[in-house]
Amino acid sequence: MKRTLYKLFEPLLERISRRLANKLILLFTIIIILVVASLTFISYGMLRKESVNSSISSTRSNLLLVGRNLESYLDGIAQLSLPQISYDEFNYAILHESGDYASKMYVEDYLKNLYYSRKDLEAVYLYVIKEHKYYFVTKENYNITVRVAEHPPIENLPWYKRALASPFSRSYQSFVKERTPEERQGDYPINTGKSFMGYHRLLRSIVTREPQAVLSLYFNSSVTDEIMKDIPFSDGEHLMYISPDNEPFAVDDREFYRKSEEAGLLEQLTPAQGGRLTWSDSEQKYLVMYDISQKEGWKLVKPIPYKQIYEAATTTRKWSYSVGLLFLIVSVILVSFTSNRITSPLKNLSLQMKRFSTGSFDAEAAVEGNDEIAYLSRHFNKMVEKTNELINERYKMKIVEKNAVLKALEAEINPHFLYNALQAISTKALKNNNDDIVEMVDNLALTLRYCISGRDVVQAREELKHIERYLALQKARFGSRMQVEYNWNDSLLELRIPKLSIQTLVENCIKHALEKVSSTVTIRIEAHITPAHSVISVLDDGPGITEERLQQVLSSLEIQWEDRGGGEAEEGDSESIGLKNLNTRLKLLYGEEAGLMITSNEHGTQMDMRLPRGGLGQHV
Repeated sequence: MKRTLYKLFEPLLERISRRLANKLILLFTIIIILVVASLTFISYGMLRKESVNSSISSTRSNLLLVGRNLESYLDGIAQLSLPQISYDEFNYAILHESGDYASKMYVEDYLKNLYYSRKDLEAVYLYVIKEHKYYFVTKENYNITVRVAEHPPIENLPWYKRALASPFSRSYQSFVKERTPEERQGDYPINTGKSFMGYHRLLRSIVTREPQAVLSLYFNSSVTDEIMKDIPFSDGEHLMYISPDNEPFAVDDREFYRKSEEAGLLEQLTPAQGGRLTWSDSEQKYLVMYDISQKEGWKLVKPIPYKQIYEAATTTRKWSYSVGLLFLIVSVILVSFTSNRITSPLKNLSLQMKRFSTGSFDAEAAVEGNDEIAYLSRHFNKMVEKTNELINERYKMKIVEKNAVLKALEAEINPHFLYNALQAISTKALKNNNDDIVEMVDNLALTLRYCISGRDVVQAREELKHIERYLALQKARFGSRMQVEYNWNDSLLELRIPKLSIQTLVENCIKHALEKVSSTVTIRIEAHITPAHSVISVLDDGPGITEERLQQVLSSLEIQWEDRGGGEAEEGDSESIGLKNLNTRLKLLYGEEAGLMITSNEHGTQMDMRLPRGGLGQHV
């Protein structure tokens, strides 16, 4: 047999062995076939495992995200069920609603406001235990109406017993399962077709801890459907949202839930399983992915058939075969028409290009000979050298441009302040002609020293000292008509802020409040912290800014510094130049999250300077 095969292929082998190039082609072809065959064989064995791992990874991340959103939704419901007003007042109203009309109206108004607060609320019930009656909110002819109805005792209802035994004085009610006549007897007349969950909270006496009333909220599935639609869902897969006591609240297939419950799947879903397990029913095998909330133990469960996972793996394997075959054909063709003399310099050039594309601008390709590859290598080296020069020039230009803009902005602010300070001194000298001028001159000297200190950013305590001196000068102009109040968070005294920033806001109050009226105006300087920003506010109780003018100022704040024209500014623009400059400085120093916010009405104006926390020495 072997001799027959040898005689059959002998002419072909003889032709191949005549030339070294043919031997190389044969050698490379055999190597490529071995590599492709080996990779295909190995990938075939690993493909199923890889598909399972991929499904686990993607599903776990998705369930974790959706589970957290559902947990936040339940927290919102729990917060909603607590009295949003004084608990004592609400408890008093419940105790006296039967004999006190004002208390009854108090309860009805509370229930109306509660019903209006959520779009997913289907009904609101308030059961008064001692009276054996309940208030309920209904929607009649597009009007929200509060009704009162007699109701038998609810002590035997399952959800009431669970709420009574709960340490949180609450319970959840599911409508997925069909309720028995005994369960429906004595319960509220709820349309279970529209409601997917009931939430019941006991309202207890603060003194005796005895239940006084039960607040029941019934929700539709609009919000939960919106949250759970983020979970990818294919044919054959299932999705279930289960309470800590394994009661279903959202299932895509009630029959599948029934089978899984009978088979004991829900009892196996514990944190010890690591969020996944394998489970089989009478028909097929499932990969069960689940997420258990840390707070109460709600379970978000997604069973995925292994058949579906392996189907994707099989498709991928077929593509691997096709790609492998195509790669083999292409590789044989390339090996046939390629030599080491060409591939070696090309490989070196490709490597340097890859380094250059990832940011290594010192890449340099070796130049050998005078052929086309050498020509490409020389021009590539010139391109790298030219790119380095352009990057260095651009970097230096950006630094110079930013420093110039900052200095220009600060220079625009200082002359305006100097003019006001000198005007205040002149006014004081003309009116009083006394030694107070000495104090004013001292304040002016310290102020000018502060302005020309050469620093762009200062601590808040320095800026506040400067504001005190500045306002002492302005006091000469306005006397007792100008009142100043401070409310500064002590933790923000070390805050790093732009120099003259608070003065710019105070100047705006003087120009648009004190100079516009003859009555007393109070200027408040405040600082507080929000989760994302440190906020400095300057407020006045002057006549405010007109709506039209306010819109002009807000629009001007959106104009970038480099977009401002070189000609003379219009009158409206010149009045708000300080605010525009300050807003630009904030964005240059702290980024786009920083900036000014201005609100105004007939009772005064408020200007907020918002600085992102955690950057440039900001409060964390």
